[in-house]
Amino acid sequence: MDQLSSIRKSFAVLLLLFLPSGVCAQSVAPAKTGDGTTQAARDPQKLFEGGEAALHAGKLDEAERAFRQVLAVNPGVAGAYANLGVIDMRRKQWPQALEMLHKAEKLAPGMAGIRLNIGLAYYRQNDFVLAIPPFESVVRQSPDSYQARYLLGLCYFFNDRWTDAIDMLEPLWGRASTQLNYLYVLEHAADKAKNSALEEKAMSRLVEIGEGSPEFLLLRGKAHLNREEYDDAVKELEAAAQADPKLPFVHFNLGLALVHEQDYDRAREEFHKDIAIEPDVPFAYEQLGSLESTAGNEEEAAKNYRSALKLDPRQISSHMGLAKIAEHQQHYAAALSELDQIIRLDSSYANARYLRGQVLVRMGREKEGREELAAATKIMNQHRAARHKELEGETVPSPELAREPE
Repeated sequence: MDQLSSIRKSFAVLLLLFLPSGVCAQSVAPAKTGDGTTQAARDPQKLFEGGEAALHAGKLDEAERAFRQVLAVNPGVAGAYANLGVIDMRRKQWPQALEMLHKAEKLAPGMAGIRLNIGLAYYRQNDFVLAIPPFESVVRQSPDSYQARYLLGLCYFFNDRWTDAIDMLEPLWGRASTQLNYLYVLEHAADKAKNSALEEKAMSRLVEIGEGSPEFLLLRGKAHLNREEYDDAVKELEAAAQADPKLPFVHFNLGLALVHEQDYDRAREEFHKDIAIEPDVPFAYEQLGSLESTAGNEEEAAKNYRSALKLDPRQISSHMGLAKIAEHQQHYAAALSELDQIIRLDSSYANARYLRGQVLVRMGREKEGREELAAATKIMNQHRAARHKELEGETVPSPELAREPE
């Protein structure tokens, strides 16, 4: 049982952007010219249909032009805003996507597909807290929505709401119990919630359908990794990689295990293999940054940290890595800029506050620096458990668990 019982809190991966079929054009009357004739070029229904065709064909610029033309004729078409939001999601332009989707929601508050996309926009930024309300609203409106229930269950899971996760995920058993990630998450939530019957049911099913498969070997290797059983983790993950060299995240997790084994050359190779498979996921870049920084290759480390931040500007560890490099090189203004970004993301991050105090002192801003050092010490004393976690290192990221439902 303890093979899979010690998974840690995970992070999301931005995969397989979902386009809901429920977003459609509102019924609008054709626009008239001054003499009352209809011009097809200004018919919002035809423009909308052309935009939809372009969107489904992946022609995002063409689709955007069409939907903006619709809004120029009739600014009350919720579907046009909704699809502009989808286009921004495709481009991973999350603030713009949310702006468009919220405009659509205001015009069509009863359209569940719009709120589902709002939840997805937060989910794909790893913001599981803000994703919960829109997903909850969809489930309330459509209790049988498979995708909304699955994603809401994962959001509860990533926030350690074990019972809520079970309540959302267990009813999906008939459709989802062929998916290893679903079973793994459900088993772990049941373990944490002390639901032994469900834990055993999920574990038995997991072994039944997965044993010997590359995906099962990956999950088993991940369990060893989380329990700090690095030799066993390497063996399982190597077997998974050999069985399927293109399995997403197998090279990432093998790289993590090899770092702990201090086999840095092989770890570097594995992280690069992971990037070749999943180039749009920040975690391998961040781990490469940490590895290169440890090896004293600061220029290469900074390059990888910046690659991670380009994909996700909220990666605190990457900001911290850049801050440490800048501080070491006595580029104090650059270090302060990175630390300020961390504190905007998490004002209680004690290590960042402490380093910021040191940087301010070195810049000659003695009073501010001492105040910041005192604030860092206060945070550490108030949250000793959090401080212990910082000293031990970050929780092992598990992006493979956040895949969207099949």
